[in-house]
Amino acid sequence: MDLDKDRETAGTAGAGGVEIEDVTCTFTTKHSRTTAVDGVSMRIEPGEFVSILGPSGCGKSTLLKMIAGLVRPTTGTVRLLGAEVRGPQRRIGFAFQRAALLEWRGARKNILLQAEMRGMDKAAAARKADELIEMTGLKGFEDALPHELSGGMQQRVALCRALLHEPPVLLLDEPFGALDALTRENLNTELHRIWRETGTTVVLVTHSIAEAIYLGTRVEVMSPRPGRVVETLPVDLPREREYAKVMRTSVFEELAARIRGMLGASH
Repeated sequence: MDLDKDRETAGTAGAGGVEIEDVTCTFTTKHSRTTAVDGVSMRIEPGEFVSILGPSGCGKSTLLKMIAGLVRPTTGTVRLLGAEVRGPQRRIGFAFQRAALLEWRGARKNILLQAEMRGMDKAAAARKADELIEMTGLKGFEDALPHELSGGMQQRVALCRALLHEPPVLLLDEPFGALDALTRENLNTELHRIWRETGTTVVLVTHSIAEAIYLGTRVEVMSPRPGRVVETLPVDLPREREYAKVMRTSVFEELAARIRGMLGASH
């Protein structure tokens, strides 16, 4: 498959954003009918970093899967790069809570799996993999197998794999949720730097209020199931942010208190 052709198509389809228009998604089985998302509308501009925050089961991951074309909305429309999403999308990167690395392949070969699946030019993919390895601090661990890497380093590999084909839109589904607090903080800082350097449009699903505020240009707060957007909160912080300093700002404290009030103290 031709990656350059994909990019050309993406360029003519739109400017790199995501549009979700009055989307409802209902799952029906033989014994039940569950509405995961109800009447959600959202516009994500090119280059934004949007955090979607809400309680477990509110449909956050379902929204990401609809953008990726892995789940179809029951009603409403999702557009990616200006074109309606009607099936699985090649023009995205997707990273999950589990790194899902192949145990018999080293870090670099796990990253290059993306290139093999897409039929990318081998030399160009190798150069890009080396760039990402350098950018994410994996230098020296290129040949390490997954079991030889910490959880944080495994997630770095997964992030590199998702970015290898330079997607205009990156979808992140709780990628650091299983990590310890310090590792998560370090990877938040790393991810924010990568976003600033690449200009990729990022949509992050998270349960962490601190993570949502630190990373996002805005936070979309969702209600319990069926998930609805209850408020959109701009994050008025500088583009370049130091984690420890952000946590001490009045902007962070006020936003965090407001979000906790919406979600309930138990969150």
